[in-house]
Order: sequence, then structure tokens, then C-alpha cells
Amino acid sequence: MNDYIIRGTAANDQVRFFAAYTKDVVETARQKHNTSPVATAALGRLLTAGAMMGSMCKNDSDVITLQIQCSGPIGGLTVTADSKANVKGYVNNPDVMLPPSKEGKLDVGKALDLGVLTVIKDIGLKEPYSGQTHLVSGEIAEDLTYYFAASEQIPTSVALGVLMNKDNTVRQAGGFIIQMMPYAEEETISKLEKKIAEFKSVTYALEHEHTPEKMMEDLLGDMDMKIYEKVPTQFHCNCSKERVEKAVISVGKKEIQNMIDDGEPIEVNCHFCNTHYHYSVDDLKRMLNEATR
Repeated sequence: MNDYIIRGTAANDQVRFFAAYTKDVVETARQKHNTSPVATAALGRLLTAGAMMGSMCKNDSDVITLQIQCSGPIGGLTVTADSKANVKGYVNNPDVMLPPSKEGKLDVGKALDLGVLTVIKDIGLKEPYSGQTHLVSGEIAEDLTYYFAASEQIPTSVALGVLMNKDNTVRQAGGFIIQMMPYAEEETISKLEKKIAEFKSVTYALEHEHTPEKMMEDLLGDMDMKIYEKVPTQFHCNCSKERVEKAVISVGKKEIQNMIDDGEPIEVNCHFCNTHYHYSVDDLKRMLNEATR
């Protein structure tokens, strides 16, 4: 099954939802960053959320960034997604290793511990919109649920899951975001709250061959659920040697001259996809000429 996101509404448009299958997205990130199991789970959850939140954007040029700064050993995470559900991200410490939680699961909450979640939306305005909330559990889904309620005043249920194989490859990954519209009736809210309370977990559903459609059917099937769109999602970084070269030029003539004087080629690494770009001394001289134009 290829990775994808569905979006739709239920209860006569009182509810909107997004649900995703993201196994390949998370496995690609694991391979690119060589993440430990707990780092894969944390990054995978945030990538899944980012892809769904990116697909919420209205304009092709819109970009959303989810950033977590935390005191736990993972150090922090950053994910960026566009409106076509292309998503990329990295963790500050991909090697973090922790014992399982009391429930025998990967202890993402302990890996993050205390911290702050920042959501930045670049939607073509003069300044990007930025909202920030404290982490409530470090489990990411609960933190995003709290973010939507506190920063955007939207009652929301976020569920995210990543399940690993014994060889540390990704077995399952996905999630959903369900939101109540401002005019949602109390009866609808109560009914949905009860259904969500009975829902076991995203990974349990995926392990039992439940697609995103089936997950939403279980939660919203008796509320006149409608699926409007199914879009592919992928781990995709838009870096290139040319783009990175512009970043090098932006450091200024003095810095480039210092690199030339060192007489050694340089290597620049993209945080998001871990691609290494190499530039020779001749490349640096050409960049210096461009910087002085």
C-alpha cells in the first residue's frame, strides 16, 4: 500500500477529518537519518502530523513547520510540509536509546520530556503565523491536540502511531486528525468523544489491516461520513547543489575567502535529508565572484 492521506467531513459538515498511512515516509526518514527506534517513532509521528497539516493548507505555495525544542535526550525535532503533503524532517539526536516504557512501548515521552511545540505557517503574508504551546506529554499526538485547542481554539483529536519491526525497520505508521467545527452540536461532540475513547490505537488498527478509510469508517461511519479527496504523501526534500550553493554565497565574501585560503574543498550537509554536497576550491572561487557582483 502506497502512502496517502484522505480528507473529508461528517455529521453534516460539523466534523472534518484527515487520516494518513505513512509507512514509506517514516521508513525513508529512518534510512536517511539512521535513527534509533525511539527516534524513528518520534520523528515518524511528527512527520505524519506534518503531512496531514500540510494538506490542510489552501495555496500551493503554503508551507508549515512543526518544531519541538525539548529537554529530553532527543534534543528536538523539526518537520516541514507543503500543501501537496510533501514532508521532510530530522531529529537533533538520531542515536538516542532508552529502555521501553512501563507499557513495554518505545518511550517517546521520555525522549522528549519537557519542552515547547511551535507551529509556523508560511501562507504568503508579510510575516509567517506562529503559534506555540508547552508539551503536555511529549507523546506528540497529545501535544498537538493541546496546541489546536489552546493556540487555534479548535477542538481536535490527534492520533499518531509508528510500529517497528525487530530489525528496527518501520512496520506500520499513520494517524488521523479529527476536528469539530464551531457550529458542532453537543450531541455530535459527545457521540464522537465516546467513539474516540473506545478506539484502541492507530498501530493496532493498521496491524489489523485497517486503512485510513476503515479507521474513519469505524469512528464516523454512522455520521454521514464523506471522503472528498485522497492525496499521495511522500518524504521529499527540495534541496539541490544549486540551492545549497546560494546558502554558501549568503555567508558573505569574507567567509568564502577564508574557505578559499584554507585550500581545502568543503562539505555542506542538508539537515532534512542528510545529503552531502561537496564544493571544490574552484567552486568557492566562482561563488566569491558571484558574491562580489
